[in-house]
Amino acid sequence: MDSKVEFLFLNEEDMIKAGVLDADRAVDTIGEVITLLSEGDYLMGGRAHNDHGVQLIFPEKSDIPNFPLADSADRRFMAMPAYLGGRFHMCGEKWYGSNGRNSHKGLPRSILMATLNDVETGQPLAYMSANLLSAMRTGAMPGLTAMYLARKDSRVLTILGAGVIGRTSLMAIMAKFPDLEVLKIKGSSKTSHTAHELADYARENYKSLKEIIICDTLEEAVRDADIIAEAVSVEPRKWPVIDPAWVKPGCTIISSGTMDMDLEFVRDHVTKVVDNIQMYEEYVNVYQEWDEDGNRISLGTPGIHFVNMVTDGWIEKSEIRHLGNIMRGLEPGRTSDDEIFLVSLGGMPILDVGWGYECYQRALREGIGTKLKLWDMPYMR
Repeated sequence: MDSKVEFLFLNEEDMIKAGVLDADRAVDTIGEVITLLSEGDYLMGGRAHNDHGVQLIFPEKSDIPNFPLADSADRRFMAMPAYLGGRFHMCGEKWYGSNGRNSHKGLPRSILMATLNDVETGQPLAYMSANLLSAMRTGAMPGLTAMYLARKDSRVLTILGAGVIGRTSLMAIMAKFPDLEVLKIKGSSKTSHTAHELADYARENYKSLKEIIICDTLEEAVRDADIIAEAVSVEPRKWPVIDPAWVKPGCTIISSGTMDMDLEFVRDHVTKVVDNIQMYEEYVNVYQEWDEDGNRISLGTPGIHFVNMVTDGWIEKSEIRHLGNIMRGLEPGRTSDDEIFLVSLGGMPILDVGWGYECYQRALREGIGTKLKLWDMPYMR
């Protein structure tokens, strides 16, 4: 019996060769993943099978010398395991460490790796650099959402948050809406380095855009937009708050980060869509905070607001639509030109498994990457 185990190692250059930056293909693949989510052909962590991941939460202080503390923004480690069915039939995990101080060391805030494992034996099949993988699968979700919900005659795209996910969201949406004419970008300020970098990237790669505007205010960015892709990661309660008066009829607002909007307007005038309602229900159970007067503290996630609206009797749960169900024709998508959508998207490890599998398969076909030996024969078994 052959007990030799090898796996394929893919560094970042290998992942690029294997097509990780192919936005059009990423959107199509993520579409397959969300369909499987809707069909229930998946597993994520936790007893409810819908946990985003398991996070190491560092303490504020410790008496133990050199103990790691929560002394920097975004300092965490997280493991995100999942099984994805269908043609993928694959287990995998994304693992990453994150620290706001990394920028001072010339490193990304988060450094990510992903593994793919055989469902039957558990043996590793691939171990891959996952910064680009994670960014592209996250950006692919707004592209997929726009395909199904945005008006087909959309001309103005707004990107709120000019970082990596803002860029990959732009890539994915432009892949499916090549006739967009105006791009608005709202970074941390009009002089934001990342906002100007994103504008330069758009000029170089999307010649069809007739106008690229770096906006000074949130209102300027939101007004007249047909599609808004929000990908803001900031300190609590410093995220954008969109005034309903700014929102154009027919606009599709896609939140991948943190934002707020008047909840009465959302209740009465907005079609509410999520990727995975069970995940937001888990978020509420774990992360909801309250002030001294017993009022909920906003966590800046529309999906959590939707769940709380149900709990408070503001809406029926059936009023929350699911992207995968819309794709499968089980729930309605856009029903009028003036319908406003607010869509909540959260990171799910099934997305990493799906897009990682696609890159892995291409690497196998084209001989990309390095085979590494785990063992010829296990020492113990």
